Amino acid sequence: MEKPILIIFLAAACRSVIRASAEAQGFSQGRPLSGVQDVHPRFKRDWIWNQMHIQEEMPGNLPHHVGKITSSVNSKNARYVLKGPEAGKGKLFGVSEQTGDVYAFERLDREKKSEYYLTAYIVDKDTNENLEPPSNFTIKVHDVNDNAPVFAQRVLNGSVPEMSAVGTSVTRVTAVDADDPTVLGHASVSYNIVHGREYFTIDSSGTIFTAVNNLDRETQSKYEIVVEARDGPGLQGESSTATVVITVSDINDNFPIFTETNYRFVVPEDIRVGSPLGSLTVEDPDEPQNRMTKYSIVQGEYRDTFLIELDASRNQGIIKPKKPLDYEHIKEYSFTIEATDPTINLRYLKNVPSKNLAVVHINVTDVDEPPVFSQHFYHFVLMENQKKSPIGSVLAKDPDAAQRNIEYYIRTTSDRGQFFRITKQGYISNVKELDREIYPWYNLTVEAKEMDPRGKFTGQESIVQVHIEILDENDNAPEIAHPNDAKVCENAAPGTLVTRILATDKDVTPPDVKFKYSLSKEDSNFTLTENRDNSANITVKYGQFDRERAKVHYLPVIIADNGKPSLTGTTTLVITVCKCNEHGEPTFCEEPAMQVGVSIQFLVTIFLVILTVVVLVVLVLLRRRLKKQDRAQGKNVAEIHEQLVTYDEEGGGEMDTNSYDVSVLNSACKSGGKPPGGKPPRPALDSRPSLYAQIQKPPRPAHPQAVTGEMAVMIEVKKDEADHDGGGPPYDTLHIYGYEGAESIAESLSSLVTDSSDSDIDYDFLNDWGPRFKMLAELYGTEPSHELIY
Repeated sequence: MEKPILIIFLAAACRSVIRASAEAQGFSQGRPLSGVQDVHPRFKRDWIWNQMHIQEEMPGNLPHHVGKITSSVNSKNARYVLKGPEAGKGKLFGVSEQTGDVYAFERLDREKKSEYYLTAYIVDKDTNENLEPPSNFTIKVHDVNDNAPVFAQRVLNGSVPEMSAVGTSVTRVTAVDADDPTVLGHASVSYNIVHGREYFTIDSSGTIFTAVNNLDRETQSKYEIVVEARDGPGLQGESSTATVVITVSDINDNFPIFTETNYRFVVPEDIRVGSPLGSLTVEDPDEPQNRMTKYSIVQGEYRDTFLIELDASRNQGIIKPKKPLDYEHIKEYSFTIEATDPTINLRYLKNVPSKNLAVVHINVTDVDEPPVFSQHFYHFVLMENQKKSPIGSVLAKDPDAAQRNIEYYIRTTSDRGQFFRITKQGYISNVKELDREIYPWYNLTVEAKEMDPRGKFTGQESIVQVHIEILDENDNAPEIAHPNDAKVCENAAPGTLVTRILATDKDVTPPDVKFKYSLSKEDSNFTLTENRDNSANITVKYGQFDRERAKVHYLPVIIADNGKPSLTGTTTLVITVCKCNEHGEPTFCEEPAMQVGVSIQFLVTIFLVILTVVVLVVLVLLRRRLKKQDRAQGKNVAEIHEQLVTYDEEGGGEMDTNSYDVSVLNSACKSGGKPPGGKPPRPALDSRPSLYAQIQKPPRPAHPQAVTGEMAVMIEVKKDEADHDGGGPPYDTLHIYGYEGAESIAESLSSLVTDSSDSDIDYDFLNDWGPRFKMLAELYGTEPSHELIY
């Protein structure tokens, strides 16, 4: 490629020289060379160059001469100027103002920039005006082979399956040369394996191939080779290297081999089905995803008892029982197993064992097992309304050699469990009659408990579900399914359909059920007609109902079934007579009165409530009578009053203890009436009798009328004193007790705010004082009395 570039360069130089010579002689492009001149000759001035060349990394001293710019202007006063991004003072390129020589002040690198674009000016030295229009030109940098090929990565990765054939492609590497590819040999890259050529080869494109066919991952899983990339003709240029890590991937080419010839395991007999009881170890150097070991029992009668599963991550075979083990039946299992790999590639198989067998011994140990029922669940049937009838029995046995005794119990998980009982021998019966219409099924949980010879529970127990189905008998009379109230117009014509009735039965209805309908008595204006679909129609017999005489008709309907025995039921149908319009539609119907039916259970409940109330009343009366007798044998009324006064004084400084004295009122009773000489004066507070004056209950006189007279006189005296005394209010007033109780935590003891029913004082002696004290006797006495209404 150098010859064409050189010829082009020489041709361009020749054209420039010819053009410059022609212009020097006064010729131009618009002027013919024949020597014919125009009348008005005009010279076109132009630059005689447009491109310069320089070699990159040029050796020698700086600056380097690039070329020379020349103009057709022939003036001694001209000056050359070079402008551009890389031209000027202190920059990459500069020009001589007098000669036009262009210089480079730094060594150029084509890989950084291959062309520079500059602008040349020729100006007057004095005025700096352009003598010619500026011209753009290019400086091209010629390439030299100064860059070595470079790999994208210094370490590259590849992969190839083991046992691959010779010439199998592994990976491809690529190196890039920054030199000019148009220059022969500068950017041409060739590859060579420096290290590892005994296993791999590489072509001119950088593709790596296997050189052998026995790459074994189990022997060596990785190879590191060194690849060299070189440029230049004859591989004499620059070079660089990279490391390629080649991983040998695994294939299934190894046969599994048992690590032992005999395996022994000891397991309890109660091991759960599917639980691991032991592991078998095999050697397979392949990776887990290529370990497809298959275990099989080749000798022995226990293929249906055990299975062996593969655990590829651990390279083991796990033995699991397929069904429960029984020490009492078989104590030891022995069988021969074989390990194979059906997915192995026989073409690459390195070692083929003649036989890969091992013997497994499993010893079963005895454990105390819970009882085992003879069935997984029990189903019994029982006819309803049976009294304590035997239903069935359950059976469980001790699977151990001891054959211990078993006792049975019903685990009560709901209220239905109380309807049954079970004997210790497992016989189930009902304790009360059962109604299928209430519960058609009963589900019981029966426990079987193992007992030791001393009769104590060993802790081993089992449960089983018992399902009891209650069979039906014809014990429910049929009735109307929807006894809705019927309506009929008062002017209904004979034969008018009133309603259609359909019977239902709570018992199990057989497919051939047949209901018979009839009226309990011959009705005056309704007729019952049976249909063929176990229904019946109620129609008007005569018509023209009189609403004044009867607005509601009650029609008893008798329904009988064909069961064994046949049962009959009566349902009263309520038919309301309504006013209707001309279209026969009811416009006004009175609601029938509700018929209240009282059942025997309800009557019994009411009777028990009434009996309970009567017993409580009798007990209260007896208690009050006994209490009255006890009081009659205790202290008298005067002593009780004195206790009240004494209690007031025990309050510790209470003012109300000095404000009321019962003896003042009682003194009049002892005096027997007014003193001679007129109205007695009211005694002063300081001259009152002693606070603890004895108040005696007057003895029961032979003539109560005499006592009545004395008390009447005493009350009149006290009343007269209170009415004419202006010095203070009466003693027993709400005002006085409200004041007197101000400093007492017990508050006032006034009888105005005290209920006599709460008092323990016996005021029955007031009944002996005559009819005038009847009111007080009723208020304060203990005998039952009527309440006063004010």
